[in-house]
Amino acid sequence: MRRFPSEGLLLGTVLLWAFNFSAVRYGVTHAIDPMVYVALRWLLAGLALAAVAVFRGTSLRLGRRSLVVIALASIAGVVVNQIAFSYSIRLASASAVALIFGTLPIFVSIMSQFVGHEHLRRRHWAAVGVSFAGVALVAAGSSSGLGAGVGGIVLALATTFSFAIYSVAIVPPLRHHSPLAVTTTSCLIGGLLLCLIALPWLASEDWSAPPTLAWSALLYSALGSVVVGNMLWFIAIERVGASRSALYTNLQPFLGAVFAVFVLSEHLDVLQLAGGLVIASGIVLAGRVKLSPQPVE
Repeated sequence: MRRFPSEGLLLGTVLLWAFNFSAVRYGVTHAIDPMVYVALRWLLAGLALAAVAVFRGTSLRLGRRSLVVIALASIAGVVVNQIAFSYSIRLASASAVALIFGTLPIFVSIMSQFVGHEHLRRRHWAAVGVSFAGVALVAAGSSSGLGAGVGGIVLALATTFSFAIYSVAIVPPLRHHSPLAVTTTSCLIGGLLLCLIALPWLASEDWSAPPTLAWSALLYSALGSVVVGNMLWFIAIERVGASRSALYTNLQPFLGAVFAVFVLSEHLDVLQLAGGLVIASGIVLAGRVKLSPQPVE
C-alpha cells in the first residue's frame, strides 16, 4: 500500500463511495427494508473498524468531552443521515440522489459560517442560489414520478445537510484523536442507535426474501464503502493532506450517477444532467471549501 500512488488511493476511495449509491438502491429495492439495511450496515462497519483499530494498536479511549461531541454528531451524521439516505434512494433514483450529493460543499460552507469557522462572501451566497437551482432541475427531471421524486430529493437534501452538520461538528475531536478512532466510535454509536430504532423492522423482516445479491450489496456498503473506503482515505490524507484529498470528492456525485446508469440501467433526464452541471458550477463559484478529514460515504 505504501508504494501505491496517492492519486490512485484517492480515486479508489471515490470509486468505492460512488458505487455505494447503486449498492444501497439495489438493496433497499430488493426486499431489504431501508431501516434494516442501514442498521446492519453501520453496526457491521463499526465492528469491522474496531477490529482494524485493535489490529493497528489504535486506542479507542476518548475523553468524556470528545465522546459527547462524537455521540451528538453521530445522531445527525449517522442516524438521521442514514435514515434519510436510505429512504431517499428508495423514492428517487440513485443517479438523482448522487447528483444532489454534490451540494455537500455548499452546505459545509453554510454550517462553517453558522459556527464561525469562516465568513461567507457574496459569491458564496450566490453559489448557494446556483446550487439550489441545480437541485430544482434534478427534481424536475426525476423519472420516479413527481411525488416520489420530490420526496426523494427532499430526503437527499436532508442527507447532505445532516452530513454537513457532522463534518463541522466532528472537527474538535479530530484535533485530539486519530481519524480512525473517531470514525470507529462514531460508527459504533450510530450503528447501535440505528439498531435500537430499527428493532420493529428487524423483527418483521423476511430474512429469506432478499436475493443473495441484495445481501452482497449490504456487505459492500458496510465493508467496501465504509471500512475499505475509510482506510484508503486516511492513508491518502496522511500523505497529501485533507484539502487536496477533498478535491477528489467532487467526482463522487458524477461517478455515482454514471454507476447508476450502467449498473442499474437508470436513465438520466436532460434536466437532471443540466441540474448536475449547475450544482457543479455552484461549487466552482464558491471556490475551495474547508472539509474535515472525515469519510463521505
